Amino acid sequence: MQKIDEEFEFLEEDRDCSYYDDRLSDIRYKYLKYSSPKEQLSLLERGWRRFGHMHFVPECRSCNECVSMRILVNEFKFSKSQKRVFSKNIDTKVYIQSPTVSIEHLNLYDKYHKKMNEKKDWAYTPISPEEYSRSFVEAKNVYGKEILFMKEEQLIGVALIDVLPDGISSIYCYYDHDYEDLSIGKFSILAQIKIAKELNIPHIYLGYWIKDHFSMGYKEYYKPFEILTNRPNAQEEAIWTKYQ
Repeated sequence: MQKIDEEFEFLEEDRDCSYYDDRLSDIRYKYLKYSSPKEQLSLLERGWRRFGHMHFVPECRSCNECVSMRILVNEFKFSKSQKRVFSKNIDTKVYIQSPTVSIEHLNLYDKYHKKMNEKKDWAYTPISPEEYSRSFVEAKNVYGKEILFMKEEQLIGVALIDVLPDGISSIYCYYDHDYEDLSIGKFSILAQIKIAKELNIPHIYLGYWIKDHFSMGYKEYYKPFEILTNRPNAQEEAIWTKYQ
């Protein structure tokens, strides 16, 4: 069996854009067999995202609409509507642990993506245990965590995060639409903000934001936040500016 290099990097050009049907995108990928919390935070601050061992960042030549954003935890105050989300989930049990894979995880993941296929025309293919493990479990290192949301002993939501010294990275969240009244998607982010406040972590990195986009615009709900205003390499300073 061929041994995989500990680290390699490549640029994929002119691939279909994930957010606009009429545009192409250029994505840089970096495979890291291991990255320390400090290295991971440095990548995060420079706009990189992680799925498993693979990291990626957009380098589109003709578009800058995907903007990295991070919530300013210390300045964040829960609104009345956000407090109502907490109230609706008063009986939802929340567990934080190292990422795992189970039949319950896989069934919920597939159920969520079937619904999103109907709702937003997302591509849908059933996920295998191996693929799920590669994406969310194998590269957990010391900072990868999962937040489980349980209702009457049933798994109704999973949020995958990285907990780093100065930031929490929200990697992915999926949930059961049968419990849509609980707003688990919102509850997940609000719970992460609460955790960050308790741990004195200053930022929640929500990935890429596109203002007014039907799928990505919702992140503006979590003000105040900063946006990354440049595309820094590893040696350059990342310039974050508060969004007004």
